[in-house]
Amino acid sequence: MSGRRDGAQLGAIGLSGGAFSGLFGVGGGTVMVPMLVLWRGFNEKRATGTSLLAIIIVATYAVIGHGIFGSVDVQKGIFIGIPAIAGVVFGTALQQRLSDRLLSGMFAGLMLAIAVMYLVT
Repeated sequence: MSGRRDGAQLGAIGLSGGAFSGLFGVGGGTVMVPMLVLWRGFNEKRATGTSLLAIIIVATYAVIGHGIFGSVDVQKGIFIGIPAIAGVVFGTALQQRLSDRLLSGMFAGLMLAIAVMYLVT
């Protein structure tokens, strides 16, 4: 694969993930991971780790942008973020023990359940 095409695909993944992050507060797991798996051939674990690194940059800019418009509750964000660290440690340890196929199925099931919840509410 050429460097130009490589850069274009990675750029499209980043642009898509950033746009969804700004619009809906999602982008890493729901956009970048599937695109890295399907377009770039990453396995689930590598796609997750790569997406999480990219999301650090995206989230920093997104929170600044949303903060400018007064759409950030800092106190609640901290109260959510601190226990989320424990969740990340647990989730990462569990993910490393599961097969990529099982992870893909679990992810697809989660996305389907979320879609159904949005449709019925």
